[in-house]
Amino acid sequence: MSRSLWITGLLASTMLLAGCSGAGPAENPSTGTVGSPAERTSAAATPVPTETPTPTPVEEPLTGFVVAVDPGHNGGNAAHPAEVTAPVPDGRGGIKACNTTGTASATDYPEHAFNWEVAAAVRERLEDLGAEVVLSREDDEGVGPCVDERGQFAGDAGADVLVSIHANGTEDTSAAGFHMIVVEDSPHAGVDEPSRTLAEDMVEAFGAADLAPNPAYGDDGIVARTDIAGLNHAKVPAVLVECGEMRNPDEAALMESAAGRERYAAAIVAGVQEFLED
Repeated sequence: MSRSLWITGLLASTMLLAGCSGAGPAENPSTGTVGSPAERTSAAATPVPTETPTPTPVEEPLTGFVVAVDPGHNGGNAAHPAEVTAPVPDGRGGIKACNTTGTASATDYPEHAFNWEVAAAVRERLEDLGAEVVLSREDDEGVGPCVDERGQFAGDAGADVLVSIHANGTEDTSAAGFHMIVVEDSPHAGVDEPSRTLAEDMVEAFGAADLAPNPAYGDDGIVARTDIAGLNHAKVPAVLVECGEMRNPDEAALMESAAGRERYAAAIVAGVQEFLED
């Protein structure tokens, strides 16, 4: 073989070997795809990101309920005696004074202020639970409303329940404890029994808050009366809550403290919630 033919053959062999070992990906003649089976499998298995679903909002437990809250008395009552003593219907065919000034502690902390501050805390807690709250008065500086209006406003607002907040003023400073007042033989049908249940739920809630009933008002701390005009006018389940005795030094100190008022408010809300969810 001549030297030129030998060189030509060597070059052809070299080029053939270079084509078999090239660095670029080889096309699969049967599928027309590029890359090795392992590479194609790895690419196909790569997860595709998905959109995170929006969480479904959790409905608050008292959504849909309307609670009427009546902070007893008012800050301007004492300065307007003519308006406060004006006669209004008592709900049983008689008349009664529009309102009163309320009691006070030995340090002159007035009941109307305690009632208002507890009511504000009750409203905030109930709204946090989803309830709609309506108040019998807008602030602690006015006069009234009268006792008949304090019962009527709950029905007018379409409320499911009415809670009237008070503190008692027994002359005996040793008297202590809460009590609940409900209507007896209400002029409105279907009010007596659920009002009693509401009071029982309230007593249980106050007990859970380490608040004791006043033994002067029975073993269960509940009294049924016919002379409370606000309760006589109520067309929905209603309770008047006497949170404690303002002239008892220990209970007065609790009422005068922010922590004490929050404690009373939490107990009231717990009682309302138990009643509405039952």
